[in-house]
Amino acid sequence: MFYEGMEFGNYDRAERKADKAHELYEEGQLSQALEELETALEINPTNSAWHFDKGLALDSMHRFEEAVKEYETALELSPGDLEILNSLAVDYTRTGQYDRAIETFEYVQHLDPAFEPAYCNRIIAYTEMGLHELAEQMFYMAQQITPTCALCYYNIGNSLYVRGEYQKAIGCWQRTAELEPTHPQINYRIAQAQWALGHSDEAKEHFLTELRGNPGDLDVIFDYGLFLMGRGDMEAAREKFNRVLEFDPDHAMALFYRGEIALHDGQEAQAMDFYNQSLRQDDTLPGPYFRLAQHAMGRGKWQKVRAYLISELRNVNDNPDVLMAMGSMFLMIAQENQEDKKPSKGHSAFGCNDLDHAGHCLLRAVEMAPARADIHYYLGLASALKGLDDQALDFFGRALEIEPGHVRALRDAARVHLRNGKPNQAAQMIAQARDLAAETDDTDELKTLARQCKEERWADMLQTWMGQIKGKLPFHKG
Repeated sequence: MFYEGMEFGNYDRAERKADKAHELYEEGQLSQALEELETALEINPTNSAWHFDKGLALDSMHRFEEAVKEYETALELSPGDLEILNSLAVDYTRTGQYDRAIETFEYVQHLDPAFEPAYCNRIIAYTEMGLHELAEQMFYMAQQITPTCALCYYNIGNSLYVRGEYQKAIGCWQRTAELEPTHPQINYRIAQAQWALGHSDEAKEHFLTELRGNPGDLDVIFDYGLFLMGRGDMEAAREKFNRVLEFDPDHAMALFYRGEIALHDGQEAQAMDFYNQSLRQDDTLPGPYFRLAQHAMGRGKWQKVRAYLISELRNVNDNPDVLMAMGSMFLMIAQENQEDKKPSKGHSAFGCNDLDHAGHCLLRAVEMAPARADIHYYLGLASALKGLDDQALDFFGRALEIEPGHVRALRDAARVHLRNGKPNQAAQMIAQARDLAAETDDTDELKTLARQCKEERWADMLQTWMGQIKGKLPFHKG
């Protein structure tokens, strides 16, 4: 007998604990449900259903790695159980173990080709892997079995959204809502897609609909705050981030964006305080170190600027505007060092100097935004400061292809030509730049460069003339 040797009283107590756990789980009291299940499993650790239930409770608490262990234990006790296998594969996806997830889903398909969740949930795995054609294939296979699966439409909508097919994604999510009106976060997802399409009023309507149904969803509140910032409604955005912080005072992103709003309002000291608070909660968060670097630069504290920028670099900021600004700031540090006749400091864990840091930021930025003239311009400036004149002219040339009226690219390309003894080319660029900058502050600097070009050209002409005269002198032994 399976339970032979176990006192009936203990077995009965374990059953009661498991039943109580189920009631608590249904009531949303997850921690208490988990405690009851753990007690039941201490008494009878060989009950696969209870390990499975514990995995479900851990999933609901977003403790996915622990849930994986419970599902694996349940599967050892009940090999071939489709529900356990499916839940395990889902959590392999959630924990980034995509190969194991696909392998498990395929095993479920092998055991029962008509088990629809094996296709439905595989859509998520393939979407996260970037294999969208396979995600669509899974959707159509699932449709053949259960054409009214709301989750299938939701999952393929996510795949379409990632690909930028926002209108099609909205259509899929609307179909989900038709099939399952209570499906969570449908209005939130539609709001995000409408936002991406630039349909601001529609996005706002769906955000508000989602929040009316789920007023405590911090993800939605936070994203709605970002949306309001994008609309320029800073006061409403501040209120949303404050709400997030009421529920979660350690929310690093909310602290950062409170800093952004304070900075927008001219409250610089308060902004810096929010940035430092956000870093105390998460020092890997992109953004705060960059803002602190800007603040330090405004006060001429170059050592702090460099330290903050290097920290921001470690946090892998993926905003091309920020990366371009960081690159230009590293260039300013390098120029400051050159003007002070000091070696460029900043040798760090990256093993490179400020010009290398600048190049690293700018090359990452140009990968994300190859049509930005300013990024190519700064790459040209970095190359010129390194003495790589041919490379500098190439970058300046790319900037001018994108933006023919880029005055700084014309000006600094002229400087490189002057440095290489080509005053004629420099003069042409300066003339073009002066025409474009006739009413800007660059005029005086361009006049100086034009004068230098003229002097260099006169010097070349004089040297040529002297050579011609020298060849005609009677004492020339030539």
